[in-house]
Amino acid sequence: MRKESYDFLKAIEETPSPSGFEQPVQRIVRERMKPFADRIDTDVHGNVTAVLNPKGHPRVMLAGHCDQIGLMVNYIDDTGYIFFTAIGGIDPSVLPGSRIVVHSKHGPIDGVVGRKPIHVLKPEERGAKIELREMWVDIGAKNKKEVEQVIGIGDPITFRLEMIPLGDDLVTSPAFDNKCGTFIVMEALRLCATKSIRCALFAVSTVQEEIGLRGARTSCFGIDPQVGIAVDVTHATDYPDIDKRVNGDIKIGLGPTISRGPNINPPLEKLLVSTAKSKRIPFQLEAEPGGTGTDANAMQLSRAGVATALLGIPNRYMHTQVEIVSRNDLDSAARLLAETIAAISPKMNFVPT
Repeated sequence: MRKESYDFLKAIEETPSPSGFEQPVQRIVRERMKPFADRIDTDVHGNVTAVLNPKGHPRVMLAGHCDQIGLMVNYIDDTGYIFFTAIGGIDPSVLPGSRIVVHSKHGPIDGVVGRKPIHVLKPEERGAKIELREMWVDIGAKNKKEVEQVIGIGDPITFRLEMIPLGDDLVTSPAFDNKCGTFIVMEALRLCATKSIRCALFAVSTVQEEIGLRGARTSCFGIDPQVGIAVDVTHATDYPDIDKRVNGDIKIGLGPTISRGPNINPPLEKLLVSTAKSKRIPFQLEAEPGGTGTDANAMQLSRAGVATALLGIPNRYMHTQVEIVSRNDLDSAARLLAETIAAISPKMNFVPT
């Protein structure tokens, strides 16, 4: 991975973007893409779209959502402890002991997630399912008044954001789902800027995917593409105790996944596979027997329908503080997108036969 690309990835991974509060990371995306795009648009929903060759045909939309899961301040008690609700699919079992940051109008406030220690739990409480209401955020405040001087109801909370290399290729961060998708679609546009493409390319950093694919719905309606490719993370299955009979055989470092199933347009899937093979880009196949929980689902069903595909980045430990992906997989996904886009011509027919 190029140093400039790594720095871009690190910058967006270490910038907060819980659903509904994505604009700090979107500012980085806009600044990063200025040298490569013909124009950059931001809509009322907050989606950022980098556009290349806007008069080309067909219109091709790439979607990588930039929002991450998080928490939100819901109640502050008299003794200064902060209670919270979830933004997106938070797993309560991973929260106790977490280092977090409250993103207030006064700036970031460090804190920790606390709960009763195991020593004082009742026997029937040990091993029981933990609920959000049984935990709180401690910022070291003496009372409610002290908290309210710097934090307000509705302030978002994220895990402490940091991207750390693991070995030669892997990296870990709390928010690869799915800021790495935003990174890939923007990297693909950067690569396409050095090519002569015939289609109009719209690379979108979508918002609010984690709470209902909301940004993809609005941005796709506005762009009205004929072709749409979403990039999201997918579950790696190369660690202990996961049933590959149910979840498939997907390994980190062997390339992005190309999905197959009813959410996927067959001619577009075939184009991705043939491009990967001809350009010797590693990939894996993934079965998706229904509508996916990704931006691809929203794009496919927009207006009169969009020829849609989905690339997945193998990700270990999704929706935790220690998500892991491969830098080589990110590079391969961006290259595959760029080469596929370069192969799309106005004469192509994406109607399944």
